[in-house]
Amino acid sequence: MEDLLTEARIGPRDGVGKTVVVAMSGGVDSAVTALVMRERGYRVVGMNLRLFSPGDPEHQSNPCCGIPAMDDARATCALLGIPFYAINMEVEFGEAVVDRFVDEYAAGRTPNPCLECNRHVKFHHLVRRARLLGADCLATGHYARIIPGDPAAGRPHRLFRAVDARKDQSYVLHTMTQDQLGYVRFPLGGLTKPEVRRLARAFGLPVADKAESQEICFVGKGSYADFVAARRPDVTRPGEVVDASGAVLGRHRGLVHHTVGQRRGIGIAAAEPLYVLGLDPEANRLVVGSRDQAVARVIHAEAVALTDGTWPEDPFPAQVVVRYRGAPATATVTLGPPASGEAAIVVDGPGPIASPGQAVVFYRGDEVLGGGTICLVERAHPEAEAVPVHPRPVVAASNSPSD
Repeated sequence: MEDLLTEARIGPRDGVGKTVVVAMSGGVDSAVTALVMRERGYRVVGMNLRLFSPGDPEHQSNPCCGIPAMDDARATCALLGIPFYAINMEVEFGEAVVDRFVDEYAAGRTPNPCLECNRHVKFHHLVRRARLLGADCLATGHYARIIPGDPAAGRPHRLFRAVDARKDQSYVLHTMTQDQLGYVRFPLGGLTKPEVRRLARAFGLPVADKAESQEICFVGKGSYADFVAARRPDVTRPGEVVDASGAVLGRHRGLVHHTVGQRRGIGIAAAEPLYVLGLDPEANRLVVGSRDQAVARVIHAEAVALTDGTWPEDPFPAQVVVRYRGAPATATVTLGPPASGEAAIVVDGPGPIASPGQAVVFYRGDEVLGGGTICLVERAHPEAEAVPVHPRPVVAASNSPSD
């Protein structure tokens, strides 16, 4: 195991005399994070967030933020000999993540729930609690890398993709501020998932072989469509399926069952495959067309921020990603007036299928430059410009930031 515990792989052994709070989800990633920070010399304090634990049978086995997960986190801390605290943050999580998810989904938009959890819960409330405990830093089991800088000397902290491309979670971390990047540690960023498992088994951690969470944590084993429909029955109303020009092609069984970019399950026979171009909740219409019509030409974003805290006047090149672990597309980013939080992203060549509500994240190679929330998409095909601005992005089950 010594080959995995070098400073090149897990970070410097800089923890002597320092305290770190580790966010303990009850999974193997957070367990190894606690192990690694202990090996780096820190006094480790485990902190589990109880985020969503309703009493119905479908959610009682919630894999990452309910009571069973808390018990796994406690067992890991006991084995490692570190203190354990359980924090009930169901109210904060419900307001910032669950309620927002349902409301936006019903309006034809969907925020990425794991991104919102990172933004509003883990790197806001949890960082605050860690500081109240007097901790020198907070560590989580996210797969990403932070290169420390010295902002006072003009060298910002920098955020990069993880070494393990299959587990990289930098997309859902792009909202982190310089203050957060200076306080948070991602000790798994230089390891692969199989190596994390190896460490867990070598040290006998009780969650070494625990299965990963593959669904949105608060949705559980059901579908996100059923989750939203149970809270907003209006999204299950049948309606018309139309093409980009408004011609009626058939009927849908409720907008909640469809997502932008979807190809299967539309239920319309056509000479070429049809894709969902958008959802129009006001008219209760599902808009479909060819893939060429779905591709983005210009993406407009709001709530934009750059990781280094700057706001360049000149356009800059970037690779943009519009969904979790999506393929990057080459583009030119032009920021709006200072403090506007706006950007226009012109895609060079074949673009992604993008829609309002998704995050658009800017990269330069493996480095995260920043990003924002898509508010408007100009499609590559002129006929698709008539598509209402109410589309909803695909919500991938693997959006979970960590297990």
